[in-house]
Amino acid sequence: MIKREKYMKPIREFYDGDLIKVITGIRRCGKSVILKQIIEEIKERSDNIIFLDFEDTAVLNAIPDEMALLDYIENHRRESLCYVFLDEVQRVEGWAGACRTLRIRNCSVFISGSNSKLLSREFTKELSGRYVPFRIRPFVYKELSEYGKELGKEISLTDYIIWGGFPKRIEFSGESGQRIYLNELNETIILNDIINRYKIRKTEVFKRLANFVFLSNGRILSARSVEKYMKGAGLPCSVTTITKYIGYLEEAYAIATVKKYSAKSKRELEYYLKVYDEDVALNSIRVMNNRYDLTHNFENIVYNELIYMGYTLQVYNDGAHEIDFVANKGNKQYYIQVAYSVTEEKAYEREFGAFAKLDNSCQKIVITNDDIDYSTSTVRHIQFKDFVFMNEL
Repeated sequence: MIKREKYMKPIREFYDGDLIKVITGIRRCGKSVILKQIIEEIKERSDNIIFLDFEDTAVLNAIPDEMALLDYIENHRRESLCYVFLDEVQRVEGWAGACRTLRIRNCSVFISGSNSKLLSREFTKELSGRYVPFRIRPFVYKELSEYGKELGKEISLTDYIIWGGFPKRIEFSGESGQRIYLNELNETIILNDIINRYKIRKTEVFKRLANFVFLSNGRILSARSVEKYMKGAGLPCSVTTITKYIGYLEEAYAIATVKKYSAKSKRELEYYLKVYDEDVALNSIRVMNNRYDLTHNFENIVYNELIYMGYTLQVYNDGAHEIDFVANKGNKQYYIQVAYSVTEEKAYEREFGAFAKLDNSCQKIVITNDDIDYSTSTVRHIQFKDFVFMNEL
């Protein structure tokens, strides 16, 4: 497995500190591999290391709660600084209290999990700032390509747009193996990480809603629009429940939502969100007859790549035109349109015309999968094949 220096580098400076290192992200995005790579680096100077994987039923049965965890660590450590690694720790009853105690017992604590409850208000309040968070995501194309080369495979951009960046999926030789793996992962996220964890009783309602949301990536959603869809599907659901269920999908890192910014009112519109799947495979496995949603997956991929580069994103709307992203990092701001192709005249006019009301002090970018450079005097066109290898816009 490749070393993901993008994530390893910022964690290193906290190896010996007493801040709890909280490593989060969607299931199977590579958190456990990063923990093991950290362990390998620390082994070069210490063997006072304890690693516990709570995905292992035997481990969880032996250490089900806070006191059992503290007793186990105390009985298996030495007196010097002990490096404690707790994978999927949220499955342990009272894990937050255990982490708080360990950090004052000369332990450097690393925890990981596939649920944002690790960073919940209750937990962070309990730690009073004694933690540092690190968010891990599925592979972007640079990483996918590098890992593919390690396996002797070449990963095409089209493959990436359809099947995304879950690391393990490219270890399978054919599409059928990848589909089986991704479907199993989807079931684990939906059933274990959400339905069982939140004790959802209306499982069919939740599954149908989740399918709708995953297939709506790159689109503006509101609780009302989802309510209308569910009613039409014969599964009526209240706006309150819909909002709660969408929140569960976010907490499991299965989706992300971007707020819509209104240029007219100069504020964020709380009830209109643009949805992006954490990985486009969550869309593609729901599509029949290979009718993959390349257009919206493409925008989703651009979103994931921009987040990886460190940009914060909003959707921009001036009343007449909508711009896919306003991207900010440091003191730089970019207005970005995303289109799979602008070879057709209507598509070209639509995407470039979205910038019509912006003055030329704005940095305007169009990203497409076309091979031709469509840059103008005021709008920069970035070809996707170049974009996926960029570190900055």
